Amino acid sequence: MRGVRISYLIDSPEYIPQLAQWLFEQWGSILGEKTLEARIKKLNAHMNRDQLPIAWVAHANGQLLGTAALRVHDLEGREDLTPWLGGVFVGPQFRRRGIGEALCATVETAAKSRGIQTLYLFTLDKQAWYSRQGWTVLAPCVWHERSGDIMYKQLQVA
Repeated sequence: MRGVRISYLIDSPEYIPQLAQWLFEQWGSILGEKTLEARIKKLNAHMNRDQLPIAWVAHANGQLLGTAALRVHDLEGREDLTPWLGGVFVGPQFRRRGIGEALCATVETAAKSRGIQTLYLFTLDKQAWYSRQGWTVLAPCVWHERSGDIMYKQLQVA
């Protein structure tokens, strides 16, 4: 897709309403989020550049395409693992165009620039997709009564 830009969410707050809608529809029922406002509040907490959590958005021509975040923790009960790639989501109509990979690469670069050597993520069903990007399954895990896997990636710190 041409003209795709990835920006800090704090620099593109106009995308929060659409982003909140997508994420609420995708994960709200699993997380027990009752309202769209709860998701907006969570996104507002990610409006940072220098401290975690930090969210990024992919966009082109004024249209939101997707998001990803770098978080201290992303899985209850596994606070021993930090930091995490989380909230990776690409709008359904924009998938299979490399946007998710670009968002993940942005988060990995940000982590490396902070001296982070190992990054973690949790996924319910995208293990094969992450494996193709160099992620390895660390352990199976149950999240909100759903089975998934914790994965990790060793980052080459420059």
